[in-house]
Amino acid sequence: MDPLAELDARIAGCTACPRLVAWREEVGRVKRAAFKDWTYWSRPVPGFGPADASLLVVGLAPAAHGGNRTGRMFTGDRSGDVLYGALHEVGLASSPLAVSADDGLTLRGVRVTSPVHCAPPENKPTPGERDACRPWLVRELELLAPHLRAVVVLGAFGWQAALPAFAEAGWVLPRPRPRFAHGARVTLERGSPPADGHAGAPGPVTLYGCFHVSQRNTFTGRLTPAMLRDVLREAAGEAGIPPYAPRHRPRP
Repeated sequence: MDPLAELDARIAGCTACPRLVAWREEVGRVKRAAFKDWTYWSRPVPGFGPADASLLVVGLAPAAHGGNRTGRMFTGDRSGDVLYGALHEVGLASSPLAVSADDGLTLRGVRVTSPVHCAPPENKPTPGERDACRPWLVRELELLAPHLRAVVVLGAFGWQAALPAFAEAGWVLPRPRPRFAHGARVTLERGSPPADGHAGAPGPVTLYGCFHVSQRNTFTGRLTPAMLRDVLREAAGEAGIPPYAPRHRPRP
């Protein structure tokens, strides 16, 4: 099995955090009325996108009735509508719609993941749950490292969770540690390869801060589609993904 596919399978079988296991399974039993006919995934949600992605998007955690239902990152909820809509408009996704894991959506040069792979109550993982999930992100970064050149981190939680994972995967963090802000940009230089030799021939990676695509941010206008597209477009350029002309005019 491909190493990244093997990692995804291992993530989907994780039961390390009892509170999250109980919550994700309860949500799948109780369901939401609109999804009463669905069989919920109710497991950890692995990353989504090609193994040779040069751009990574890091979120927070799957939504209870989104990724926890569909089994794919940012799929089946309004946050995903915003993210994949923007990815499509800058030429990184085959469709603006993400409704199920078998809807045919593909990503071009980009992978989507999160530092916590289970849906948490109230969308708030504990520090212990975040830390328990970190080895999965570290391993994912190690596998992506030979191609990875840019990362868009959505929100302060993702930023704070991702930085130590990058350090464990072999990149060097600047001092003082960079603070999250929308539009923040910092380049992490590569340090020594991990002792286990998982990394191939990686190079520097540039992190971009972006407000999370949560309904709170998008409904209030704190994050607009144009703001999100601008960050994704700049990161795609840094990642070396050739520009793509959309077939329709982007939303304002």
